[in-house]
Amino acid sequence: MLKSRSLLLNSARSFRRTTTLLSNQRFYATARTSVLNNSWRNKAYYATLGAAVLGFGLLNAKEAYCDAVLDDKQRRTEGPITDSDPMRLRMEAFVKGLQNRIVSDMEQLDGKQFTRTSWERSEGGEGITCVLQDGNVFEKAGVGISIVYGQLPKAAVEQMRHDRGKEISADGPVPFFAAGISLVIHPHNPNAPTVHLNYRYFEIENPDGTPKMWWFGGGSDLTPSYLFEDDAIHFHQVLKDGCDKYDKKYYSTFKQWCDKYFFIKHRGEARGLGGIFFDDLDDKPADEIFSFIKEMGNRFSLSYIPIMKKRMNMKYTTEMKEWQQLRRGRYVEFNLVWDRGTKFGLQTPGARIEAILMTLPLTARWEYMKEPEEGSTEEDLQEVLKNPRDWIPLD
Repeated sequence: MLKSRSLLLNSARSFRRTTTLLSNQRFYATARTSVLNNSWRNKAYYATLGAAVLGFGLLNAKEAYCDAVLDDKQRRTEGPITDSDPMRLRMEAFVKGLQNRIVSDMEQLDGKQFTRTSWERSEGGEGITCVLQDGNVFEKAGVGISIVYGQLPKAAVEQMRHDRGKEISADGPVPFFAAGISLVIHPHNPNAPTVHLNYRYFEIENPDGTPKMWWFGGGSDLTPSYLFEDDAIHFHQVLKDGCDKYDKKYYSTFKQWCDKYFFIKHRGEARGLGGIFFDDLDDKPADEIFSFIKEMGNRFSLSYIPIMKKRMNMKYTTEMKEWQQLRRGRYVEFNLVWDRGTKFGLQTPGARIEAILMTLPLTARWEYMKEPEEGSTEEDLQEVLKNPRDWIPLD
């Protein structure tokens, strides 16, 4: 019985490989039409599931069967991934390469090497977490990638139906795939800003491994302890130049989305100086959006390294370091109180806690009723955080 099933599966996979490219092209090219004709879009909440699944390898159910895991495993053994392969494999190849390039760039700046931790999921997938602590330049830097095959449990399916408007026709577990890269870098020098980046791809599968639904998400944002306006302008300009290559509306839309998302509501202030943030991006053919994702991911070093080279060796005082620690405390508050992906992850059994908390700084500080002095550089930053600016024209 098992042998017969194996032969049937192998025959089916062989047939599908001759037709996968054509069917995927049809699906990806017509996805926008499907979206417009259905009511399953709800952009405000997709980061929760996407970020949690990606970073932490969370969901674990085995009742549903999907060919994607075995098909992709076989394809990896056959040679380099090309543009004719499923988006799953192309996104996986991209984030692995981007992680290596970013880690190399950060090691050149710091002079010390990252510690690499690899993990695998029995259901399918893997991850690589690279962390540098107590470096010469960086207090803590983490760059992680995750490739996850799994099953959305019935509860998660119901949540996506009711809370997120997703029309998923299933009464039980649903096969899914997620791939992405996430990083947070906290420098020692309080003149140098913290930076965050995340780019991801999420797919809900048909039983034969073809995509039923798909979308991209991500962004990058800057969180300084001291305000240098030229740094903010440079960072936003690099992001806008990348956005403008694909859609003149992207930067304005995603910048405003970033300002709204990274807001510490109980403090009445932004986490930092913003950047871009988006999710559920499927408004163009998948190949075009994937090119946009690669463009923005590859712009990270251009957006951040010039700032670090200017700030990492600047002189600073003990008082400046204390202020940095207070700002780090606000960073922790946002991540633990408001970030939907972090909250989802911490509440999920089997979560990889170390990966979830990789984003937090090595040190932070809280003082009772601490406010910056009037007219100080610390107050300059706080004013901008309470009243976010458009650092470059949105048009």
